[in-house]
Amino acid sequence: MITKFDSLFAGHVDMEDVGYGGVPVNERRLSDEQLTTVFDKAEAMAKLMDRTGYNAFWMAEHHFQREGYECIPNVLMMALHLAHVTRNIKLGCGFNIAPMWHPLRLAEDFATADILSKGRITFGVGRGYHTREVETFGSPLLDQDANRELFEEQVDIIFKAFNEESFSHKGKHYTLPPDVPYRGYDLKELTLVPRPLRRPVECWQPIQGGSERALDFMAKHGIQGLVGGGSAEGGAMHNVVLAWQKAHAKIGKHLELGERMCFGFHFYIADSKEQGIREAGKYYEENMKMFGELRLVRALSDEQIVIMRDPARAPTAKLPRIEDAINAGGVLCGTPDQIIEHLKALEQRYPGLDRVSVSLSVGVPKSICLEQLERFATEVMPAFANAKVSEPALA
Repeated sequence: MITKFDSLFAGHVDMEDVGYGGVPVNERRLSDEQLTTVFDKAEAMAKLMDRTGYNAFWMAEHHFQREGYECIPNVLMMALHLAHVTRNIKLGCGFNIAPMWHPLRLAEDFATADILSKGRITFGVGRGYHTREVETFGSPLLDQDANRELFEEQVDIIFKAFNEESFSHKGKHYTLPPDVPYRGYDLKELTLVPRPLRRPVECWQPIQGGSERALDFMAKHGIQGLVGGGSAEGGAMHNVVLAWQKAHAKIGKHLELGERMCFGFHFYIADSKEQGIREAGKYYEENMKMFGELRLVRALSDEQIVIMRDPARAPTAKLPRIEDAINAGGVLCGTPDQIIEHLKALEQRYPGLDRVSVSLSVGVPKSICLEQLERFATEVMPAFANAKVSEPALA
């Protein structure tokens, strides 16, 4: 039963000239003044969501994005600020990209934020998908096997640091502590100072391909999974849910369908589905232009990716349209009743599902983001009578 409604904000600023006929992604170069508007935008969204009863506001860690799509480089710092200007809403790290951190610095920073926010910040980790970001920070991404190997060792270290009063680690990438003398003795173990307020730490990770190795690793650490984007469409999502259930069964945990997961969707509420398509279509297309090039839309061919770079060809070419995503179930668009009907059907099919995330495509202006989040809260969420707002902050 769905009881929690979240929203993920990747950090896009307001944009002009969006859609397949708009400015090509690689030709966008925004000013510092435009890029820093992301902070006011995030604060306005978090305050509205706090007031209207959402459970969590998630933000993504990204770097060097002069184009304006994902502009929050330090999620923990931003979440801690938002904890001071809101009352109850949880603030989620969706997600800290572990290969761009030293694992113990990430563990320390989260623990500090957890304590200072009195438990309102939720941990999350990811492997990354921008070569410009991950490789610039000295970690592999083009080599996916090396990226996964590094990520897994880092997460192993983070959970050791969270869960053990003192710990050590010897692996391919890290020897912790180093073999050095310290104040008259040989260093053999470390203690994270501080450790998180809440243990075990609630942790989330995105599920993209849903490989057996990835799901087994998440199950081992008790990490919960967000299924979003193209993976939330039809059969792809259902196959991931079945594989998730199987991964937990291997370690003796028997989950209901959808349990320990969050289903993520883009959404747009209008007075009719046709109106929603007219108004939201250009933002869906901008989303495709940005993420398709990064190979996060598996159905796109190389030829389609090339065409999306050309605003003269793209509007009339055979490219993904918002109508396709709506029909496949990856985008919720239409009247409140139509969206409620879709979510109620998910409840029936996935009895273990208790959390849904609804987000706006890149480029949607601040004013429309706020309007859409308010409409969802007042016109959709009340249909889920058992939905719970965030618990009050710890004293």
